[in-house]
Amino acid sequence: MAMTAVAYDLTRMSGYVVADSRGRIVGKVECPMYGTAPDAPDALSVRSGFLARRRRLVPVEAIEQIDGRSRVIGLSIEREKLQAFL
Repeated sequence: MAMTAVAYDLTRMSGYVVADSRGRIVGKVECPMYGTAPDAPDALSVRSGFLARRRRLVPVEAIEQIDGRSRVIGLSIEREKLQAFL
């Protein structure tokens, strides 16, 4: 099965499951995060649980693969290296 991050609209990734480089689940994408440009997201906000208050910031550069069929985003880093925020 081929996976790629090329030509995906990151503004429509809400609900995708995010897995780190070791295959462990990080959480689900909550929304895109904008920083340097108002029209292109720099990162994704990922919530780790249903009632979890803390979220993790997944930079676009850390995204290695996106599978549109199974709605899974694969990262090139481990989840411990992701920045947590409220």
